[in-house]
Amino acid sequence: MRFTELDQSILKNIINSRRDVRGNNFLSKNIKKKKINKILEAGLHAPSVGFSQPWKFLVIEDDKIKQKVYKNFNQAYDKSKKHFKDKELYSTLKLEGIKETPINIAVFYKKPTKKILGQTSSKKMGEYSVVCAIQNMWLMARALNIGIGWVSILDHKKVQKTLKVSDKYKLVGYLCVGYPKKFLDNPELETLKWEKKKKRKKVISWL
Repeated sequence: MRFTELDQSILKNIINSRRDVRGNNFLSKNIKKKKINKILEAGLHAPSVGFSQPWKFLVIEDDKIKQKVYKNFNQAYDKSKKHFKDKELYSTLKLEGIKETPINIAVFYKKPTKKILGQTSSKKMGEYSVVCAIQNMWLMARALNIGIGWVSILDHKKVQKTLKVSDKYKLVGYLCVGYPKKFLDNPELETLKWEKKKKRKKVISWL
């Protein structure tokens, strides 16, 4: 299969328009299962070291489970404040959409029980493969005009216990999935001046 310049332009627009959607920007609108399956299917087509496909996806709709994960977030959020100078701005940031979204997806890495091709020297490659799956999901969601927010301020081990997932797995990402009120033109943390966008010349070198 070969792709056209139009295809390339569409992909570029999807990549450039992807956003980490915050909890203050989700609609209370359900997502059809067909679209959730498209997002999951995109994850299944991610590259993986040694074709190991070391992922597990847990789709969460249960409000009681969401409430427990939200409590976990609040505890981790309170602990995290001390690490930042601008505590006033930090306190205004809405960093999750756990209860607001109809779907949460927990994405796990399955720990290997045998040697994996490409992972004997670089132990983290399996987890990186799972991150590739999350990126695929994020882009497919954006193409479907669905938002995803990745909640990183969590005690992962406690979340795993809440979800009753075996320690044969490791939680990599906890995603809030829902329709946003709008997709922002620029990343929210850039707009709020939490961080500046880095210049190309600062991050790209040629040898």
